[in-house]
Amino acid sequence: MTGFTAATRLVAERELRSFLRSKGTWIGLGVIVVLLFAISILPKVIGGGPDKVAAVGADAARVLDGTAMEVTRVSSVAAAEKLVRDEEVEAAIVPDTSGDSVSGVRVVALDDQPTGVVAKLATAPPVALLEQSAVSKDEQRIVIQVFAVVFMLFAMGGVAIAQSTVVEKQTRIVEILVSTIPVRAMLAGKIVGHSLLTLGQVVVLAVATPIALSLGGQTALLSIVAPALGWFVPFMCLGFVLLAAVWAVAGSLVSRQEDLGSTTGVVMLLVMGPYFLVSFFSDNATVMTVMSYVPFSAAVAMPVRLFADEAQLWEPLVSLGLLVGSVVLIVLLASRVYSGSLLQTGGKVALAKAWAHVD
Repeated sequence: MTGFTAATRLVAERELRSFLRSKGTWIGLGVIVVLLFAISILPKVIGGGPDKVAAVGADAARVLDGTAMEVTRVSSVAAAEKLVRDEEVEAAIVPDTSGDSVSGVRVVALDDQPTGVVAKLATAPPVALLEQSAVSKDEQRIVIQVFAVVFMLFAMGGVAIAQSTVVEKQTRIVEILVSTIPVRAMLAGKIVGHSLLTLGQVVVLAVATPIALSLGGQTALLSIVAPALGWFVPFMCLGFVLLAAVWAVAGSLVSRQEDLGSTTGVVMLLVMGPYFLVSFFSDNATVMTVMSYVPFSAAVAMPVRLFADEAQLWEPLVSLGLLVGSVVLIVLLASRVYSGSLLQTGGKVALAKAWAHVD
């Protein structure tokens, strides 16, 4: 029988060759690159709806007359600032008490210059920001979506491991393979091969990202994203290894492609959950902090927190350590279940049976 290391290398090379020859691999990578460019460029091309602003006083009403903006009239500056802080309006037009404005008003915004609002006014008034931020809300949304989408799409790619395992069981080729290759080496080879494939795709995206941001007019954003992106690569690769082991187990528990859906539901939840949670709770510091230490969501949550400057330097190190420990534990557990279920055919194998059935 071939040694473990040599067998692992052989299986990894076989997986790499198989999927590099597949059109689906290249189509999937192309879709991710297109999405990256779309997320970076489309906001600039399409733009949003009418700008929403709050107005206080007669001078503000006069300045906004005929500007085609959606105006909410309020009675006080405090009320206008509350609307801005709650992000119900993009900016507020309020009386200028300093006397510096020719039009008698000034613009109040949250943390980003409201260039669209100012451009629609006949005379540009002074702008005051309630909070200081290195990036705008729109830029934050773009980056968060990029991290979340890339994680989800790459993690979904692990289904190929489950499918290839089922095919090997269904065609009985697995019985020939295990006579010359250790079962655990088959699992390790599949994980290594697909992890290398994922790493190569991440490198492609790392090259494409500066180009996409430049075309979208967001070159300055790159210097802010770069540190978080540097952390995203190791988190992404380790997160993929974690999920790859689970995908392999899901494939080993069934003997037909038609039955694969019965074992992949939990894995799909682990893949889709972080995407939706980060998308919906990116502004909730408590939820994001918890997610950044949960191994299955840390790969996307921690880089997002680093980008938003909400995590101290020691936090990603601790999170990465927890992720490494989880990868080792899950791979060891998956190895036992995979070994106990791979040669069992005739229907879905129960986890308890697979755990007990080890040579």
